[in-house]
Amino acid sequence: MSPTLLLAIVFGYFLVLLGIAWYTSRGAGEHSFYSGDKKSLWYVVAFGMIGTSLSGVTFISVPGYVDAKAWTYFQLVFGFAIGYWVVAGVLLPLYYRMKLTSIYGYLRERFGPHSYRTGASFFILSRLAGATIRIFVVLNVIQLFVLDAMGVPFELTAALVMLMIVLYTLKGGVKTIVWTDTLQTLFMLGALIGTIIYITGTSAMDDWLSALKANGSMRILDLDWRSDSFFLKQVLAGIFITIAMTGLDQEMMQKNLSVATVEGSKKNMRTFSVILLGVNLLFLLLGSLLFLYMQRQAIAMPAHSDDVFPALALQHFPPWLGLLFIIGLISALFPSADGALTALTASTCIDLIGIRDRGWGEARQKQVRQRVHLGMALLFLLFIYYFHWLATPTVIKTLFDIAGFTYGPLLGLFAFGIFCKAHPRERWVPWICVAAPIITYFLRLHSQELFFGYKMGFEVLLVVAGLTMLGLWASSRHGKA
Repeated sequence: MSPTLLLAIVFGYFLVLLGIAWYTSRGAGEHSFYSGDKKSLWYVVAFGMIGTSLSGVTFISVPGYVDAKAWTYFQLVFGFAIGYWVVAGVLLPLYYRMKLTSIYGYLRERFGPHSYRTGASFFILSRLAGATIRIFVVLNVIQLFVLDAMGVPFELTAALVMLMIVLYTLKGGVKTIVWTDTLQTLFMLGALIGTIIYITGTSAMDDWLSALKANGSMRILDLDWRSDSFFLKQVLAGIFITIAMTGLDQEMMQKNLSVATVEGSKKNMRTFSVILLGVNLLFLLLGSLLFLYMQRQAIAMPAHSDDVFPALALQHFPPWLGLLFIIGLISALFPSADGALTALTASTCIDLIGIRDRGWGEARQKQVRQRVHLGMALLFLLFIYYFHWLATPTVIKTLFDIAGFTYGPLLGLFAFGIFCKAHPRERWVPWICVAAPIITYFLRLHSQELFFGYKMGFEVLLVVAGLTMLGLWASSRHGKA
């Protein structure tokens, strides 16, 4: 693909996003940045959440994951869907009842200021790492297959993309993100479906369904209890990953809470959970088709499985499909960054700085918020550079590893607050939340020796949450209000 054409596509896409930002932010006050004035349409939020949840990691890594694990990833996705119903039934009503803008305000009401800031800090760390690794995946593909040939360094590519994202998110906030995510989801799904239609329509793939059944790549269930992809382990991990990474995540909840009523927000979440099952099945099907196509066309396997989809799309498929792939890839990039950047700005301003409790006027609040926004963008850039220099090959596993260790304390805090009546000693809460992931890290490192060959996988999240709850209980003033 011509580098000039690629750059034109990126620039044109950016202009569209700027136009949406300008239109949605007209006449908006400072409060609108955080809440969208509670005017978001539930079905628009539901559709846009697909792009936010899938991101570049799903777009690139899930098809590549099929070669090693078949369709066992769907066990995790099934757990995700159950988790969304739990979030809709338990957490959304709680947040609406308390009229929260930042969901970590619950921790302040339930425990106190130390727990409140600890929860917000873990979210900021989690989202910084998770969002930037998603951005890195997409930037790395564009760099590897297009921009390296032009002599453009990765550092410059990342800096320019972050500048684009800052320009269209600095003013609009949540209201802008809801609509840009919807547009980006549309393009991402178009690239997915278009690629599947092309592959299954080639003469070499006439019997693709029977071939996939025969080679076992469509296998979903893993019934080996010692495996890190064991069915029960994956479903439970999926449920709690969703509760933590969606229900306890300011980015995801900020968009849901911009819907006017709790019933509308519940409807959004439940509708989205069903759509997510079908979309992930399509990505897994795409992975199976890509590997079968490579085998039948005698195409050499790339060094990393994450490179299979981009290598075929940009080097072996027709130019129009490569163009569709690039558009889908760019659409996977921006939702990973814009919503996270907005949510991190909101959480830092509201939870850590206390921007609404200082008696500042709107002009002063806006000035502080914009400085925080720019600071967060700089942190994003530094994290992206780190992942580039680290050269992590197994992106989707790395992403969930990060989630397990950083969202685990959040899950433990909220679960303890909702289901236990005890009050932990506030000064101990930050230490407990730091100790739990450290202990879990060493347990996972030696799990096969300690637990008779059992290999700890994505359920790290549950272990961290459990240890956090145990620590909170041990430090509680039992029987006292």
